Amino acid sequence: MRILLVKPRARLRTILGVQGFQLLEPIELGYIAAAVPRRHEVRVLDLRLARAPERSYMAALRGFRPDLVGFTGYSHEASIVKRLAATVRREQPGAKVVVGGHHATVAPRDYDIESIDAVVRGEGCTPIAAIVKALEAGDVLMGIPGVHVPLMSEPEEGFPHFPDPATLPAPRRDLWDWRRYHSVWAREGMRDWQPLFPPTAMVRSSFGCKMKCSFCIVPHLFGRHMPRPVDSVVDEIASLPAEHVYFCDDENFIDETFAWELAEALARRGVRKRYFAWARSTTVNRAPELLKRWHEIGLDGAFLGFEFPDDEALRKVAKGTTVAANERAHETLRALGIVVHAGFMVRPEHSRSDFARLADYVRRMPPAQCSFTVCTPSPGTADYEAMRPRIWVDNPFDLHDCMHPLTPTTVPLKEFARLYGDQVAAGTAKTPLRHGRHALRPGDIAHVVAAELRYRHAFRTIYRDYPRGLRAR
Repeated sequence: MRILLVKPRARLRTILGVQGFQLLEPIELGYIAAAVPRRHEVRVLDLRLARAPERSYMAALRGFRPDLVGFTGYSHEASIVKRLAATVRREQPGAKVVVGGHHATVAPRDYDIESIDAVVRGEGCTPIAAIVKALEAGDVLMGIPGVHVPLMSEPEEGFPHFPDPATLPAPRRDLWDWRRYHSVWAREGMRDWQPLFPPTAMVRSSFGCKMKCSFCIVPHLFGRHMPRPVDSVVDEIASLPAEHVYFCDDENFIDETFAWELAEALARRGVRKRYFAWARSTTVNRAPELLKRWHEIGLDGAFLGFEFPDDEALRKVAKGTTVAANERAHETLRALGIVVHAGFMVRPEHSRSDFARLADYVRRMPPAQCSFTVCTPSPGTADYEAMRPRIWVDNPFDLHDCMHPLTPTTVPLKEFARLYGDQVAAGTAKTPLRHGRHALRPGDIAHVVAAELRYRHAFRTIYRDYPRGLRAR
C-alpha cells in the first residue's frame, strides 16, 4: 500500500505568527509511520513547509496516488482537514481517508462526513496498524478499538485507553528533513554569533500529568503520568542529528525519580545536547537540585505556566500554585542559569484594568520569554461544557487556538484585540535575548524582527477572524 500522512497548514494568523519563532517536527506522524509495517510505502507531507500548500498537496495526490491518506489536526485545523479529505475523495476516489490527532480525539463527531472513512481517537499507533491490516485483508473498519467510523457508528464514551509507552515504536524521522525544523533558542551566557533558530528535534519522554487543572484535557486523555523506559529515550536522543532538543512532555520533571534516572543515563552515555523542557513551579521549588542536574547536562530553558498574576484566578482553574511560588521558581531557575519561558493567560472577561494589571506585572518581572494565550478550555473538560452556552460563534472549532476568545468579551472585541496585541508586544521586550550583550548573525536579526512584526500584528487583528456582526461588540 501507498500511505500518505499529511500535516495541514493552519489558516489563522496567530498560529502562523507563532510558527515564525517555532516550527517543530511532525512527530505525531513519525509515530504513526513507525507503526505501519515496512512493506508499505509511507510518505509524510508537511504542508506547513510548502510555499504553495494547495499545489503541493495536489501534486502529492496525483504523483504518489496513495491508497490511504491520514491526517492529523488540532481543532482550529478541523475545517481544513475536512476540505483536504474531500479533495482525496474527488481526486483519488478509491483511497481511504483516516483522521487522527487532538480534534479527532476530543470531538470525533465533528468528522462525521462522507469523505472520511475512519476517525482515530487517542494514541494512534495501535489503531493505524489495525486499520492497515484490515484494508490489506479487505475487511471493514468497524469494531477496531479506538476507531470511530463516521455515519456508521457512535464514538465510544470517554477517551480510549492509552497504552504502556514502552509499547510505542520510535518515530520515523527518516521521512522528513530534520534541518527544516527549528525553535528560537535563548540561553544564559550565549556566545557571539550563536544561532537563534537552530535545527531542533522534538522528543517525548513521558505522557500525561499528575495535576488536574480544570481547563486542561491532559488528565482526561491519559489518566495519569506515564514515563517511557529510560533506555529508549536515551537511545532516541543519542541518535538525533540535531544538537537541540525540545521536550514536548506535559511536565518533564513531575516524576522526580524518572527525571533523575534519565539525566544520569544521558550523562553516562555521554549524550551532549541542549534541552528545552516544560515544568511546574511546584516541581522546581520542591526539587531545585534536579533542575540543577539537568542544567549541568544541557537544559537551557524551561516553560513555567504563570497563567495569572493573582492567587484567586489560579485557584479558580485548580492550578495548584500561587503567584509567590511562581516567582520563587522563576528566581531559582535564573540562578541556575536556566532561561524561563513564562506562559500567561487572559480571559474574555478581562477589563481594561485587568489588562493594565497584567501589563504592570510583566513589566516588573525579571527577564523571561513571555507568551500570552486566552483561557480556552478544551472540549472534553467540564470547563468547556460550562462555557458552551456562552460561545458566540457558530463554529468555535475554527477559532479554537487558545488565542481567540470564544465567549463575549467585556471590552469591545476590537479593543480587546488591541489590548491583547499590546500585551504581546510588551512581552517580547522581556526576552533575555534583549538583555544580553552578544553579537548576532545578520540573518537571525532579520528573521526575528520579521517574526516579531508578524506575531504582534496577528494578535492585534484577531477581530478580523470573527463575523462582522461581532467585531463592534
